[in-house]
Formats: sequence, structure tokens, C-alpha cells
Amino acid sequence: MKNNEPENFARIRKIMLPKDYLAYRLSGAFSTDLSDASGMLLLDVKNRRWSREMLDICGVKEEQLPMLHESYEKIGTLKPVIAKELGFPEDTLVAAGAGDNAAAAVGTGTVGDGMCNLSLGTSGTLFISSKTFRVDSNNALHSFDHADGTYHLMGCMLSAASCNKWWMDEILKTKDYAGEQKGIEKLGENHVFYLPYLMGERSPWNNPNARATFTGITMDTTREDMTQAVLEGVTFGVRDMYEVAKSLGIKLERTKIVGGGAKSPLWRKMCANILNLKVDVPVCEEGPSMGGAMLAMVAAGEYATVEDAAKAIVKIEKTEEPDPELVAKYEEKYQQFRNIYPAMKPVFDKIV
Repeated sequence: MKNNEPENFARIRKIMLPKDYLAYRLSGAFSTDLSDASGMLLLDVKNRRWSREMLDICGVKEEQLPMLHESYEKIGTLKPVIAKELGFPEDTLVAAGAGDNAAAAVGTGTVGDGMCNLSLGTSGTLFISSKTFRVDSNNALHSFDHADGTYHLMGCMLSAASCNKWWMDEILKTKDYAGEQKGIEKLGENHVFYLPYLMGERSPWNNPNARATFTGITMDTTREDMTQAVLEGVTFGVRDMYEVAKSLGIKLERTKIVGGGAKSPLWRKMCANILNLKVDVPVCEEGPSMGGAMLAMVAAGEYATVEDAAKAIVKIEKTEEPDPELVAKYEEKYQQFRNIYPAMKPVFDKIV
């Protein structure tokens, strides 16, 4: 807008994110939270303040930006006219709230230091909470402020459960997802590999030219091998993100898992053994909305901290434990998998 519509750029008085506009309409407060602001490229994430350097580069004035709050802080109360319209008391508080992934992490108890949440939705997200600010040299993972007042690392794959949906709906022409997985038994022994880059890839490659591929198909390849390769390929992609986190000194023992892919016992088993982590399934899968409610509880004084709220509210339904034999088999397969993208990258750059 600055370059192409300078007259409109000059008219800008306030810059806010969508949820913060709603908070403004409700309370009149011009605010944002640090987790959501972390994605604006205008924030000094480590020091939790607007970046003077970035403001100067972008030609943005600090008075155009909202006041920064922690996600669990109260920003105001309902305006009388809004309270009357909604039928709520005028002293109903409005909390700062959080970005979607940070709220989901709160809702699954991924707060404090060294906690992890894996989301296998349309996209795939590996979210690791940390009390220390860390940045990898290749920007393969996002380093953001967390909704609990600390920091987090986040890797995001553009295609995760959507890879399986594409394979089932468009290629196999079936809605029987569970039925297609029933014949998959030889885990860690598949000779087919799948790169899960249907829409390019974000973490860890940051390459819009990357594409999905099947590698290793022979006359012996079966329908089950192909389905297995899709599930494993997505999980290997998660492992790629986890390897970046490990390079920063992060050590995990377990992760929560949510999203459509988490409903598959087979996929959960793959995750546990490919990542070599205990995989916990929360009782409540509505992570973002639950996280928003928990942040409001802290803002209202129901809990002293976000960690206190998580300990009291988040419960685990079941856990998938890694099997040492499968872990070893999958380690060998992952080392094979990680050779494919570097070999294919020159091809991707030429065919897109």
C-alpha cells in the first residue's frame, strides 16, 4: 500500500489485527497481545516491545500501533452500549487473548518450559514452549512470544492431514480413511517415501517451489504402501522440524497431539516412533477456544498464572509410547528420507 497507494497509506491512523479490532469494538481499548504481534514483523520479540528499527524501515509510527499486553491481561470492560446489546453486565472484562497457535498451546497445556504440542490439521504445527528466547540460524522455526508470558518455537508445514485428505479423496476416491489404514502392518519397513509438499513448504525449507513426490515405487508397491508413505512422509516432515529444535539444545520426552490426524491410532503410533516421544492425547481437543477461555480465567483472577490454569484444567486421555524396535527401524528410514529433498531441490527450481 505504501508503494502503490500512498494516498491511502497516508490516511492510516491505527493498525490492528482482526481479533484486536473485535476487542476494540467491545471495549474501546486499542491493544494487542504479544503472541499475535510476534507475527507482524514489527515486534522486537526477545524484548517484548515494538522494534524501532522495523518501524523506521516500514515507515510506521509507534502511535499507529496498539498498546502491547500479555495474553492473559485484562484490557478493559464492555462499553455500556455493547453490554446492553449483548445482555452482559457492564463490568464484564475483555482479555487481550492470543494468536491461534498460542491459544491452542494453552488449551493443550503446552506452557512453561520444554512442553510440546503437535497439531496434525490441514497444516502441521510443532509448537514448543520455552522460557528462553532461541533463534536458529536458518529461520527454519518461528521464535515468538508465548501467551503464558514466556517464548515458544514453532514450525509449520503447509500440508499435513491435507496430504492424507488429498490422497484419499482425490486419488483413491474414498471417504473410508480408517479402512484404508487397516492393511498397514509393517511399520518401519516401507520402501516408498513421500515428500509432503503439496503447496510448497514453510518449515524448515521456506521454499514455495517444493513439490510433493513419491520415491521408491516398484512393481511390488501396493495400495497400502502408498497410503503408509503419505502418513509417514508427513511425520518425517515433523521430524525435520524437531531436528531443528534439537539443534538449539531443546530436549523433549513427550508431546501432546491434536487435529484430525490425531484421531488415527496408526498415525499416532508413527508419530511416537518416528519422533521417539511419548504422544499424549488430551481429553479436550478444542485447543484454541479452550486456551482463550483459560486466558480469560487468568485475566479474571480465577487462576494466578496460565501454568496454574493448565495444570488444573488440561487432562490426558491416553498416551502412545514409542517402541525401541520401531524407533530403530524408523531412524534408518528417516535418514534415508532426509536425502530426498536436497536431491530434488534443483529439479523443483527448474520445473515450477
